[in-house]
Amino acid sequence: MPVFVKKLLAWGSVAFLIYFMAFRPDGAAQMFKAIGAMLVAMAQGLGDFLTTLMT
Repeated sequence: MPVFVKKLLAWGSVAFLIYFMAFRPDGAAQMFKAIGAMLVAMAQGLGDFLTTLMT
């Protein structure tokens, strides 16, 4: 993919996130909470896997 297209998509994503947080703060907060919960669950699952693997 050309560099210009990557930059355009990156800046478009940043602009969308800013717009989303400015005009839909409740929705943005719920989305970030869900992403955080998913990351915590993934880390806990990886930790459980490694613990089981080592015992």
